[in-house]
Amino acid sequence: MADASASMTLATISLIGFTLLAGFYLTTLNLRWTLVSVTVTAVLVTQLLRKLRRRDALTERRVCVLVLGDIGRSPRMQYHALSLSKHGYSVTFVGFPGTKPHQDVIGDERITIIPITEVKGLQVGPRMVSYVTKVILQSLQLLLVLLKTDVQSHILMQNPPGLPSIVVTWLVCGLRGTRFIIDWHNYGYTIMALSHGPDHPIVRLAQWYEQLFGRFSSHNLCVTNAMKEDLQNNWNIKATTLYDKPPAIFKETSVDLKHQLFMRLAKTIPQFQVCGERPGGETERTAFTGRDPSDLSVTLTSGRPALLISSTSWTEDEDFSILLKALEGKGPQKDHYRKLIDTLSFEHVKICTPWLEAEDYPVLLGSADLGVCLHKSSSGLDLPMKVVDMFGCCLPVCAIHFYCLHELVKHEENGLIFKDSEELSEQLKSLLWDFPGCEDEGKLGQFRRNLRASGGQRWDQNWDQNVLPLLTAP
Repeated sequence: MADASASMTLATISLIGFTLLAGFYLTTLNLRWTLVSVTVTAVLVTQLLRKLRRRDALTERRVCVLVLGDIGRSPRMQYHALSLSKHGYSVTFVGFPGTKPHQDVIGDERITIIPITEVKGLQVGPRMVSYVTKVILQSLQLLLVLLKTDVQSHILMQNPPGLPSIVVTWLVCGLRGTRFIIDWHNYGYTIMALSHGPDHPIVRLAQWYEQLFGRFSSHNLCVTNAMKEDLQNNWNIKATTLYDKPPAIFKETSVDLKHQLFMRLAKTIPQFQVCGERPGGETERTAFTGRDPSDLSVTLTSGRPALLISSTSWTEDEDFSILLKALEGKGPQKDHYRKLIDTLSFEHVKICTPWLEAEDYPVLLGSADLGVCLHKSSSGLDLPMKVVDMFGCCLPVCAIHFYCLHELVKHEENGLIFKDSEELSEQLKSLLWDFPGCEDEGKLGQFRRNLRASGGQRWDQNWDQNVLPLLTAP
């Protein structure tokens, strides 16, 4: 139905274009042809708008979730899609394929994933030409994809990336009478500035673009109160703060589940194996857990090492040299850090860089002893979602300082905040000096107890409170 409607729409657009061209030629002949061409064009435009805005009984129960990025690496947008589905909405999820989304998204009958391809511009000539052609091609592709879908009540779009998706989505929403919601995770121009510098023409253009077209949305969501104030004060954009909250899958992991995960990981990752033992032997043990053959019970080994975890997307806003220097005891970049790791010689530290399935990630967080966050916000206004997930698993965190981090990490309450590798090194020593003996008695244990006691709101309740009213408002 949607494909047929899209074909009719494209045919009407083509006819309008032909009429305009013919009218331009005929107007050079006399006034009568001018009136005819204007009338025909007006009729065709009216018909086109009627087709684009044709609604049915289910239109108000349809929402498009859009991210111009890898769907599997966009957890917040996946949570949006699941929340919409729980409330009976049919969800069209548009984004790049790549990383496998969470199984709950894949298995949800109300969620339809429409993959789009990340296009490339011309690969010859100046870089600016490549960038401009990429934007044009991506705009046309996104426009056609959105017009092929059934009319939606809302389009909920992630920003960044917002170029060219903000203007294309605004155009489609205007043509189809759909309400437009932007979920501001950060500012795209500040991320671009990490590579090009804040004064680069492309960065300045991106800032102007976000500021101008960001105002055209019906509603706006953002991730911190600091960003809410910044949007209002500097860009005159009113937003609702929707803090990232962990869904129910993020929780402390039982000893049995820890052991099952560690046994699977030990098959391919030597750091999870017991020194001197090969996986698949008679004794079912890992570096952290063991199963008693007499009663099959699982326990944490008494002399186990601390499991420190730092989630990353290997992007420029995370400097892993800080952690490596801290571990050494001295005062899109994965290959760089892996080479750096290979050059270091640790006596009591082992490092591995695994890629986990979406279902295993919360289990590993719930199995860890301490989290480290090296995320430095490019704008200073967003919060690291990885820390939100860690707190959902009652995992204490050491996090690098930036402007609004205090909205999430409370120093000496649920974790520690550091500014450089030397400070992080001292914090690691103070938290892990007698591990595992200090696990329950020291600061590490106190932080974990504080996280358990605070409980905290989960994603579903937070979403129902802040987003659902926007969808149901007249």
